Formats: sequence, C-alpha cells, structure tokens
Amino acid sequence: MTLWDGSYPFYPGPNACFPFDTTRAVIVTIFLSILVTFIIILPGIPGRGRLFWFLRWVLGLFMGAVILTVQFTRDWETGWVQANTSYKSFSHVQVNVDIGLHIGLAGVNVTLRGNPVNQINETINYNEHFPWNFGADYDHSYSQGLEKGLPSPILYVAEKFSTQSPCAVHRQYRIAGHYMALTLWLAFCTWLFSILLFSMSILLYGGHMLLLTASLILFSLLFFSTVRSSLECPIQFGSVSMKTDYGESFWMTLVTGLLCLLLGLAIIILNFVQPEKLKLIFSLDKSSKEEAWDKSCLPAEPSCSAQDGFMVPLGELCQVTATQL
Repeated sequence: MTLWDGSYPFYPGPNACFPFDTTRAVIVTIFLSILVTFIIILPGIPGRGRLFWFLRWVLGLFMGAVILTVQFTRDWETGWVQANTSYKSFSHVQVNVDIGLHIGLAGVNVTLRGNPVNQINETINYNEHFPWNFGADYDHSYSQGLEKGLPSPILYVAEKFSTQSPCAVHRQYRIAGHYMALTLWLAFCTWLFSILLFSMSILLYGGHMLLLTASLILFSLLFFSTVRSSLECPIQFGSVSMKTDYGESFWMTLVTGLLCLLLGLAIIILNFVQPEKLKLIFSLDKSSKEEAWDKSCLPAEPSCSAQDGFMVPLGELCQVTATQL
C-alpha cells in the first residue's frame, strides 16, 4: 500500500498537530545567511571601523527580519486555559485538555492538547487554522471543521470569530489584520530605502527613512491595540475562562519600532550636532584624511617629496623661459 498525500488511503487521516512554520524558517535562514556572509568578510574591514560596520549590519538585518517575519506569524494575541470539558458534541465524556488561541494577521489558530495526550483511546493533539485573509472564507473553513467532526472545544473557540457570532469580532480583527499587513509592508519598503541611503552615505535622509519606518510600525501596533481593547468576547469552559494577551509578535514588533525610532533620532541629531562623529560611525572619515594628505603636499611646503621631484622655484622658471631674440 502506498502513501497518498502523506497518509495511507482508505484510512482516517491523522490528527493535525501544530504545523512547522516554513515561511518563518525561510525568512530566518535567508537573513542568517546574509549575516554569516558579513561575519566571513569582517576581518577584511580595516581599522576601528570594523566594529561599527558589523553593528550597523546586525541591527539593520534584525529590523528587516522582524518586520518581514511578523506578517506571517500567528501569535499577535495568544491565550491558554486548562479545563475539563466534553470532547465531542452530544457526548458526556470529559477530558482534561489545554486549549490555546493564537490570533494572527491572516486568521486564527486553535490548539487542543490533552493532559495526558492519550485519552479515551485517542491522541488529543490538534491544531486548526481558520483564515480570514484576502481570498479566504472564514465561515467556509468553520463549516469544513464541522463536517470533519473536529472536537467541540476547537469548534467552540472558532465559532466566537465567525461572522454569525454574537461577539461580532470577526470584522474588526479581519480589517485590523489587513491594514496592519499593508502598513508593515510599507515599513519594510522604507527600511530597504534606509539601507540603500546609508550604503550611499546619504545619512540624513537615511535617518528620516528610519523615522518613517518607526512611525509605520508604531501606527500598526496602535491600530491593533485599539481594536483589541474595544472588544470583549468571553470564552468560557465551565468555571474557567480563557484570557488572552499580546503575543510574541506584538512585543518583537514594538521593540523593532522603538529601535528604529531611537536610531533615526540619533542619526538626525548627530548630523546637526556632531557630524564628524557620525561620519566616524559610518566609516566616512577617510575623505578628511585624504584632504589632509593633499594639503601637506602643496608646493609651498619644502618638505613635500613631490616638490623635490617635480617642482622648481618660480625665479628659476622665469630665468629658463626668458630668452633674447
């Protein structure tokens, strides 16, 4: 008997466990590969500018990786609860489970894990994703869950975010996710522009782009927190209720936004107060050294080696060129 789409035919499919996020893995792998490349060429950077050069790229890659990764994560808002609840509809059998809710920009993930995992002759380890991004129908995904006969706790939590739920949270979360994703894509573009401007030694405009990146990131967080604080939808399992809070993606995005804000302000202030130190940080002090070397080799200075080889005094030049006809 052969495999068909990862499972044996004519048998019920295995329970869905929490999936491996391949998108996040690809993004992290790409940025880590770039970082390793910079570490390899780091010994070729001369002088004390080596440390500043490495720190600039580490901070830049960190900000870009976070801005890009959080758009595909599913932990902007999370909640867990342990409860004794019925496992299937129209059944009085109780199971002890951990129920998790993970809200992302593109949908909701509901996890169900048994304590222990093996109960009532079944392996209780589920994760189900209900999308609401463009081109996806949340209610259709919920109906498919009903047809598959998913456990009651998963269907109960997923029903809270459907369009027919009295909680009426589907529209708010869906719109917030769409606008946040758009804002973060704009922030990623402005981050790319800042990296390009810094590489071209246009420091002031690069600082302005970092400030714009920080503004877009913080605006998206403000929009999400406003929507979340204005909604109340109790998720009750017997005597216990599920409490949700900001997840890892929210806090990572907040740190990145504040980092962009501080770096952008520091670059702009240094550009007006102490531009020489700013040039030193960005390894732009070579031009001043070349200018100093050029001034030391002017013809007026007798110590210059170029004068000894090619320059002659003005009086001798006049004697050589003046001839009688």
